[in-house]
Amino acid sequence: MMMPMDASSADTCCAHAAPTSPVADETEEFDDGLTPTRWVEPGVLYLVATPIGNLADLSPRAVAVLKGVQVIACEDTRHARKLLDHFGVRQRVVALHEHNEASRVATVAEWLSEGQSVALISDAGTPAISDPGSLLVRRLVDLGHRVSPIPGACAAIAALSASGLDSTHFWFEGFLPAKTQSRAARLQVLATQPATLIFYEAPHRIRAMLEAAQTHLGEARRAVVGRELTKRFETLVSGDLEYLAAAVQSGQIPERGEFVVLVEGAEPQETSAEASGVAVEQLLTVLLAEKAPASMIARVLTKLTAMKRNEAYAIVQARLGEVSEG
Repeated sequence: MMMPMDASSADTCCAHAAPTSPVADETEEFDDGLTPTRWVEPGVLYLVATPIGNLADLSPRAVAVLKGVQVIACEDTRHARKLLDHFGVRQRVVALHEHNEASRVATVAEWLSEGQSVALISDAGTPAISDPGSLLVRRLVDLGHRVSPIPGACAAIAALSASGLDSTHFWFEGFLPAKTQSRAARLQVLATQPATLIFYEAPHRIRAMLEAAQTHLGEARRAVVGRELTKRFETLVSGDLEYLAAAVQSGQIPERGEFVVLVEGAEPQETSAEASGVAVEQLLTVLLAEKAPASMIARVLTKLTAMKRNEAYAIVQARLGEVSEG
């Protein structure tokens, strides 16, 4: 998620992200994006989103960029070649995946310094979002190279938009740990998160993931399971976590394809200030009933709260006065 930015800060922020390629505005005739040289500049890394299931979702501009760069970096060259062949893209393809991303940084940086343009694609969706690319982008930005996004399909956002859950605030978690204990620990951390939670999950782990979510987030928590988004057998099933876990166990939701799981955020809880106020009042009542010395009570309050010693002592004295008057 991106933090809000005002106009003044935008002028001085992140020079690598400032687009110099033509962008349609109110005075410019719509450009169909089919001319590669119009959209590709030398020495730029383009992050090109690819379809998550429906080839028609690859934009004309994305195709133009893929045809205009000198090199295309991808997770799996064989998988990428099928997509590229479909659109008549003949550019050089190199592998860039989680096992070699760090070692590829210097090579890609050298290509960009030489004036070559490079596109990065993932097997499906937006590069660097639960896919290889974030390390490469961070290093290239640090080196002063331009990185330009070519937006498109993103399973998390597509599912969120159709989920009916709160989309004002959301927490993108991606894939949970595969090991049972690590997954449980992570879900416990997320259990009090008030924003909508978004997870990716593989078919062979979806059952265990939903059972764990039911246990650690609460079986009554409202959720949505998205499967095979944008494909022929796309499904979005809503219900509480108990129902969705049972639906997978019964086979109502097949354990096939790629999954997006969205879970509503936790119910708002007492603010820390409110909770602190209640705790202080309870503590004072107990200690005063035990006839603890005022100095000791004040000392305890300063250790358990953000109060200063004189403030705590004044509160204790005021309460002692109330008790004596009563």
